[in-house]
Formats: sequence, C-alpha cells, structure tokens
Amino acid sequence: MRRHRVLLSLLVWGAIAAAIAAIVPPAIAQSLCPAPALSRLTRHRIAAGETLAAIAQRYSVIPATIIGFNPTLQNGLPPVGTEIVIPPYNGIRVEVPAGQTWRDVAARYGVRADVLFEINGCQPQPRVVFVPGVNWSPTGATAAQPTGVLTGYPLPSEATILQAYGWQVSPATDSRVHSGVELAAQPGTPVLATGSGTIAFAGSQNGANLVVINHAQGLQTRYARLESIAVRVGQTVQAGDRIGTSATSLHFEVRANSSLGWVAQNPSTYIRNLNLRTQ
Repeated sequence: MRRHRVLLSLLVWGAIAAAIAAIVPPAIAQSLCPAPALSRLTRHRIAAGETLAAIAQRYSVIPATIIGFNPTLQNGLPPVGTEIVIPPYNGIRVEVPAGQTWRDVAARYGVRADVLFEINGCQPQPRVVFVPGVNWSPTGATAAQPTGVLTGYPLPSEATILQAYGWQVSPATDSRVHSGVELAAQPGTPVLATGSGTIAFAGSQNGANLVVINHAQGLQTRYARLESIAVRVGQTVQAGDRIGTSATSLHFEVRANSSLGWVAQNPSTYIRNLNLRTQ
C-alpha cells in the first residue's frame, strides 16, 4: 500500500538523517536530506462539483489534513477557482515555540525525532515544522493530548483490529478512507459506551444497526454493525454501559464536531490500547 511505503520511507530516511546529523556539519547534512515537506505542498484549484472527500482521495490524504492547512475550509468549500494547498502526506504544520527545538516538538506529539528531523529537511533550528501522522481537529491536533472524555473501551476486553483507521486499499477503487476501526468480536458480545453522553441515534442505517453517542467537548462515538440495540434516542449513558451486542465484528468511530460536520478522527488517539493488537 502507498501508505505503508510512505511510512517505511520516513523511517528509513529518518535513521539515515540522524546518522548524518551526528557526523557532518549542519549545512552539509541539509544538502543530503530530501526537501522539507512544507516546501513540497501541492496547489490545487477547486473545480465545479468537487467535494472535500474527493479532493482528499485524489491526493491520498484524509479531509482533516486539508482543512488543517486551509483554515477557510472550516466554513465549507470556497468558490470554484479558489486555490488550496495540500501536503504530500497526512500531518500538521506546527510553529516551534521560542526556546524549543524540533526534539521538543517530537516529544510533544509522540513522533520519532529522527523522522521529524529528516522530513523537515534536516534543519537544525526550524521555526515551523511539519509533523507527520498527526491528524488535525477543530480543537487541536488529535495526537497531542487526548481529552479524557472517552475513558472506556467499546468491548469487554481488548480486541484484534481487523481493519485500521485511515487510507486502505480497496479492490474496487484502489484506495479509500476507513473512517474508524473494525474490531473482532464474537456474535452477541456486549458493546459498551466509551464515555458518558447522550444517545443521538439508535436504529438501522444502510441495512445495519447503529448507535451514535454525543459526548462533551464536541466529540461523538459511533458503534456500527450491531446485532442488537439496548438504548434509545435521548437516553444518557456512562462509560461502560451496555448499548447493544456485536454481530460478527464491531465498527467503531470517533468524530469531532466542526462547521463541516462530524469529522472522523483516529480512534486510537482517544481510546487507550486500541492500537495494540492487529491482525
């Protein structure tokens, strides 16, 4: 998959960049590194009939990444002909606070320092950096600090991830965005609320049972492909409350409210241990 190739490339180049930085002067190190990610932004002119999702798919990034680089998109797509910028892969642009270095930024966002160093052109003291793999959200970058609103796990025990969040290969369309995670579960397994909130939807959608919970701080969780539903619209629930049972698996999403609607987030940012077990 393209996404896997990109990640592998970042890791390999990151290790090389760290070695370069340790043994050669900064000016020479910069000349041996790829151009900074922020110098490789693609300019896209919005055409009639385009949607944010279609633009994101074209450039193999998620919609939130494009919104983060183009704040005006928080109010919806601008007029046809408007130019927007798109980074080469998912991530955010961060201003380095005075007195801090790219190492401090790496620690803050939980990314490898060598990867961050390389992807920003091996600059010793950058003022603005690109942080890869961090998803923009209306309330800030989602990988920085989980909010604490979602304190539970959607199943009674940690489950294997059958399909991860993000760009996935699809035989029909070559690639697509998977807006949540698919968790392995036996039929009849209790499905649990991951945080306190109010049931916003409980019923069938697109031929499958779905429960949607609205939480504090503009967050929402969605539990799809349920075998049964045990809650009703308007009901309040707490973390750990049973909201239904699973069928052959559980599709789980976390979304954040914005002017563009409920934007999908990486669930593993909010739910502890959600990304520890993969198939």
